[in-house]
Amino acid sequence: MRGRRSAALCVAAGCLMLAMIPGAASLGAAAAGYPDPLPVQGDTIVHDPSMAATRDGTYIVAHTGDGLPLKTSRDRTTWHDAGVVWPDGAPWTLPYTGGAATLWAPDISRHHGRFYLYYAASSFGSQHSAIFLATSRTGAAGSWTNRGLVIGSDATVDYNAIDPNLLADGPGAWRLTFGSFWTGIKQIRLNPATGLPYAPDPPVRALADRETTPPGAIEAPFVVRHDGRHYLFVSFDFCCQGAASTYRIMVGRSRAAGGPYVARDGTPMLAGGGTEILAGHGAIHGPGGQSVFAGPGGDILVYHYYADDGTPHLGLNRLGWDAAGWPYVH
Repeated sequence: MRGRRSAALCVAAGCLMLAMIPGAASLGAAAAGYPDPLPVQGDTIVHDPSMAATRDGTYIVAHTGDGLPLKTSRDRTTWHDAGVVWPDGAPWTLPYTGGAATLWAPDISRHHGRFYLYYAASSFGSQHSAIFLATSRTGAAGSWTNRGLVIGSDATVDYNAIDPNLLADGPGAWRLTFGSFWTGIKQIRLNPATGLPYAPDPPVRALADRETTPPGAIEAPFVVRHDGRHYLFVSFDFCCQGAASTYRIMVGRSRAAGGPYVARDGTPMLAGGGTEILAGHGAIHGPGGQSVFAGPGGDILVYHYYADDGTPHLGLNRLGWDAAGWPYVH
């Protein structure tokens, strides 16, 4: 899961409503003109999905859940459950999860013949959180090696160490973007040789913030490079309210990976800016928790959304780029 979601508890089959956030129903009104997700079938119940591909062309989605569940597909249409990253549990995460097995918001990618998986351990509403790294040669369930703690957070800092995303921006230029609520989205540099920070307590850079923009909810960062610019995708507003969820996907861009990022109208993302590219529409509620998969057939926006009955599903849309260099879904 992402954020300080004390209002809802998401479970494998959907979301159990514990409380409603006042005014949430009025946020993220249905947006006309957005496309529905591409057709998918099979095992498609997910939260916070991230996609990678193996050398033989099999697609892997990792997502929030007990032990970090995996799904696979040969065609990105029919998906199958494929076990979990940690079938024997991940005891090093328990101090952050309160003893629970659920781990959040994995970010999976492949570099130099190896899969890298960054993931978060926390509990609802808590800033006592941590991001960890695992690696695997195959990406298969049970094949992963724990590489240790990347960064943690508690009440002594102003950020929350969840929702990781790796940007492998060339040799020597790896960065981890992360964060949720509190003072927003942050970034640190990583050592490409290890996938970990160069030293403990790495310098933390601020990329986006909504503290002064009610309701202040921002999370799920994902940075991609396109045509010489960097694009920061985030989710605004609230997840995990089933069909009442108000998540919507926003973006800003920058020449530099470390910002400053601005929306299309020029508003800095550090001042609450963001350009909406996908929101709830029709029977698609609260799209968010997004990532971007760059494949041979073009870029794919990967996210979850809620059906009318509150069940969370895998959403995929093609991602295009307009003449001014801004992304859009189609």
